[in-house]
Amino acid sequence: MASPPLNSDLTFPSVDVNKELNPGTNTQVQVDPTSFEVDATKEMKEQDEARQKKNEREKKDALQSIKSAIIISGIVVALAGAAFAITKKLREK
Repeated sequence: MASPPLNSDLTFPSVDVNKELNPGTNTQVQVDPTSFEVDATKEMKEQDEARQKKNEREKKDALQSIKSAIIISGIVVALAGAAFAITKKLREK
């Protein structure tokens, strides 16, 4: 009987049994460069959008806090003026 050739199309390629049975020990991962680039650009776009939204939110918060401070100080000045006016009127009588 003749033995089949070692590299014929009829035989399966050799397999590293330890790598296949223990995938956690496989540290050499094959990465598709095209899908990696697509994922990286998508991730960069998402980060840019998140940064822009954060900046807009911070601007709105700063503007809102300035508006609140102006309104509150106006109310305090009006109340102080009213209190002085009332005490002045009471002293005159």
